[in-house]
Amino acid sequence: MSNFFSKAEVTSSGRPVLLHNEVECHLLSAVDLEPEDHRHFSLLKSGLLILTTHRLIWLPSSSASTPTSASAIPLAAISHIFSSKKSLKSVFHSPRIRFQVLVSSDGRVFDPSSGSGSSSGSGSRSVVVTAVIRGKGDCDGFLVKFWDSWRARAWETTKTSSSGSGSASGSGAATGIGGGLYSSDGSVRMVGVAGILRKEQEMWESTDKSLQDAFQDLNALMSKAKEMVMLAEKMRQKLLSGTSSQTSGTNDEDMGSKEEMQDWLLSVGIISPVTKESAGALYHQQLSRQLADFVRIPLESAGGMINLIDAYCLFNRARGTELISPDDMLQACSLWEKFDVPVMLRKFDSGVMVIQNKSHSDEEVFARIKSLVTKPEALRTGISPTDAAMTLGIAPAMAKEHLLTAESKGLLCRDISPDGFRFYINLFPEIDPCNMYFVKDYGICSTWIKAVSTTGKNAFLNQFISIFTD
Repeated sequence: MSNFFSKAEVTSSGRPVLLHNEVECHLLSAVDLEPEDHRHFSLLKSGLLILTTHRLIWLPSSSASTPTSASAIPLAAISHIFSSKKSLKSVFHSPRIRFQVLVSSDGRVFDPSSGSGSSSGSGSRSVVVTAVIRGKGDCDGFLVKFWDSWRARAWETTKTSSSGSGSASGSGAATGIGGGLYSSDGSVRMVGVAGILRKEQEMWESTDKSLQDAFQDLNALMSKAKEMVMLAEKMRQKLLSGTSSQTSGTNDEDMGSKEEMQDWLLSVGIISPVTKESAGALYHQQLSRQLADFVRIPLESAGGMINLIDAYCLFNRARGTELISPDDMLQACSLWEKFDVPVMLRKFDSGVMVIQNKSHSDEEVFARIKSLVTKPEALRTGISPTDAAMTLGIAPAMAKEHLLTAESKGLLCRDISPDGFRFYINLFPEIDPCNMYFVKDYGICSTWIKAVSTTGKNAFLNQFISIFTD
């Protein structure tokens, strides 16, 4: 059998990799895709069917017995969608959605993006594909959005916008050379510095109008979400280029504000957030996978571990108006145990919950803590969670959890005072119960005695040292 469907890329958590400006619209579970010619084309059994503005994406079930790759059908390859007919027979079998797909001469679905085949070539033909919905889902709602996405033809808008910048620059150069004093609409052409300033002003006026329209009310904000994300990315790139060209003329405060603005713009939004409306009963499963993809970058910048509350704030800020509740966040994280994702939810003995990479190693953190606590100054005065936070590059609250964990492992000892917690290296493992007054010439205990004896300021410590040396 030939590989009838196009391949689709997925993330490490099993979420589909969306194209430029592609947005998810609806999901259905336990769906079979059956081309009418079963003898020449392969069937796809019991998978997740995702409708986007550009494609139909089929993802295999995680419990499938035979490995199957993710597949896709571009909406541009669909020539007709059949209306559903209600009959007595349809009551007793699974709901079905039938549509007609253009097939190239090599027996694959026509894909305009890759140029495989031709929709009007002599060797092309059409094949009817039936989607059999065996799971629980809103089949009628899916069909309505299927019609809307197919008629909207968003993929053509994407092509026009992407090719418009290149063609505009070429046509602008051509008209600038031989276009004369007047433009195509009869107005006087602005040239030189005045033309550049006029063009810059028009661009900012258009940007200001988009911002005003977007923040006018909630519905306008949601409809302008994609435009706002693209605008934020353009502003971030402008800041980056400005920073590189004006580094010598800016102070540290300006540089810090620019970096803060870049970080804020970078996390402005997820173009296609998972919602209850689009995912239905699969909401928490798909939210869990999208969250696993989202926290990858924050985890890298936070050293492999991030507080659950911080992740919740970052994720909600990126989702824009599609906010989620703390219960949804916690349930999405708890589902990671069932999925093959590179992150996990961890709960410390104190009750603090964090998200960390599965590759994160406590032994590596303990080694860095040990190297910090065995420094001469730390041997005399100990370390605080703030000291450990500066060394590990994490928040003080997270550093305190690591120090408490190291204490439970026997690496550290804790001293509680009015000034807070102080942690010291644990010397008891080097003390021989049978000969408590014997101190080795090497080891941590010997190093601690030398470090403390150099101060000569603490009579109690000097008396304690004399117990070992007498």
